[in-house]
Amino acid sequence: MRWLGGRESDNVEDRRGGGGGGMVVGGGIGTVVIALVIYLLGGDPSQILNSGGDGQAVSQQAPSGPQPDDAAALFSRRVLTYTENIWTEVMAKEGQQYRKPVLVLFRGQTQSGCGMASAASGPFYCPGDKKLYIDLSFYDELKQRFDAPGDFAMAYVIAHEIGHSIQDQWGILSKVHQAQERMSEADANRLSVRLELQADFLAGVWAHYAQQMKVLEPGDVEEALKAASAIGDDNIQKATQGYVTPEGFTHGTAAQRAYWFKKGFETGDINQGDTFNSREDARLQ
Repeated sequence: MRWLGGRESDNVEDRRGGGGGGMVVGGGIGTVVIALVIYLLGGDPSQILNSGGDGQAVSQQAPSGPQPDDAAALFSRRVLTYTENIWTEVMAKEGQQYRKPVLVLFRGQTQSGCGMASAASGPFYCPGDKKLYIDLSFYDELKQRFDAPGDFAMAYVIAHEIGHSIQDQWGILSKVHQAQERMSEADANRLSVRLELQADFLAGVWAHYAQQMKVLEPGDVEEALKAASAIGDDNIQKATQGYVTPEGFTHGTAAQRAYWFKKGFETGDINQGDTFNSREDARLQ
């Protein structure tokens, strides 16, 4: 991915080393274990983050001097710029104004509008404060634990969470969460899968326009597809429990996630991403 030399987005809060001016509250061991499960599924941990913690508050301090993950932070800022430029233009064509979310970079723990964010949470979008949260250590996990290396694999992670921000802007997130409150766990999980697949589709749409901007290099799309597949529910379950339980899926199979990302990339048309009513991926379940 050609990202060196680009503009850095101003919509970033760098809380590495405790920056951000808020409070960090240590969670109990139960919260950490549950958050780890959510992390392994690559999901939005906000449902369990709201449980709070029983530890002591720790004041945050802004990072001082060079940090070991400065390159990852710089990369994230520039990828965010590409998402801002592309989605501003795409949404304008639809007669809409793109609302740019803030990206929070941290290491360890930080407070979000959805509760405590930690390394175990994995990347997520919080509708409570309209911010994306990424512990930069996840990039290492993506490469080492999920065997999905490459800069565009990391860009896919950001683009996917931006997809959730767009869903929030469209009112989709709130409708889904309200519907899930009236459903059984199995039905709520199925609805969650459709939500996540649409975010994958929107990440693909972004990649479509990034390619037109000559940002992509040979092999980049393959990196994103590999990352999407690596965090498919079936692959995660096989790795963590040795077998697959489809009723527990919350994000879709590896094949489904790759399918919707690829469709978004090939079409570049946001109007073709109605994953809630489409069953064109039924054979991939």
